[in-house]
Amino acid sequence: MKLNAKDNWPLLIILIAVVFSLIKEFPTTQTTENTIKVPNAYDSNWISPSLFIDRTLEGKNRKLVIYGQELIAHTSRYLGPRGSVAQISNGMNCQNCHLNAGKKTWGNNYGAVASTYPRFRDRSGSIESIYKRVSDCFERSLNGTAPDSLSKEYKAIEAYIKWVGKEVPKGVTPKQTGIYKLPFLDRAADPQKGKLVYQNQCQRCHGQNGEGVIALNNTEYEYPPLWGEHSYNNGAGLYRLSRFAGFVYSNMPNNEASYDHPTLSVSESWDVAAFVNSQPRPKKDLQKDWPTISKKPIDHPFGPYADGFSEQQHKYGPYPSIIAKREALKKST
Repeated sequence: MKLNAKDNWPLLIILIAVVFSLIKEFPTTQTTENTIKVPNAYDSNWISPSLFIDRTLEGKNRKLVIYGQELIAHTSRYLGPRGSVAQISNGMNCQNCHLNAGKKTWGNNYGAVASTYPRFRDRSGSIESIYKRVSDCFERSLNGTAPDSLSKEYKAIEAYIKWVGKEVPKGVTPKQTGIYKLPFLDRAADPQKGKLVYQNQCQRCHGQNGEGVIALNNTEYEYPPLWGEHSYNNGAGLYRLSRFAGFVYSNMPNNEASYDHPTLSVSESWDVAAFVNSQPRPKKDLQKDWPTISKKPIDHPFGPYADGFSEQQHKYGPYPSIIAKREALKKST
């Protein structure tokens, strides 16, 4: 039978569709089975979860995690000086240091917390739980007091932190979690150079005197104070220059910079860290920190030290000579 394309076009369309469906059913002579590798998620970059698409979290657990996220994002509304639940912190929010409620890449996120705690930490010389870690944040970064471990608020915070890292296997620290580690300078970080960086890049949000900007609700900060009585104390992680410099390099100015498109150079980040952390701030008793002094980080600014260098050099650098001395001490023991 001879088909007339003009008169039988519906039949031709059906035949073409059938042919294509049959072709798809049969393998081609080339297969990618042996050439395509399924990547290990932890050889790649960490991706934060989303409550909008997570349908495994339901009922009371979901409500608890949502409340935990709210507490991280707006800590001061509930637990600040005018908090509706308790008054145990300085007015800053957890997400002032843990950006996007602890979910931003290289924004001091929580991606590896659940997978690596409990863990031994040299700062305390003991095995620490997530509760200890959260308590430290309240006592140091928020310059307040630890929450009650049995309170709904702490349970919500812990549930949220665990949810953020729920896809990470135990013992694994994925890439892009925590704070980006900047290379050390071959000179000391310079507070005077940092002052110029602050005036040009930071002052418009954080204020001429580092006082921050209070939000319209008058219970939290739109932009947090970087020094002064309402800022983090000298025991906070960001008081170490390496931590502060890595944080600002990857994230500041806020909503402008990112780790792959930074606004500040490496040296500017170190210098502005030196300037900010040279300003007055609350003090915490740190006598029990780092019970084994040889374990102190090279930029921990308080002695005594096992390497013989001064507090001045430990705080500002240059660090290569300290690193070389420590390596020599290790080889000699």
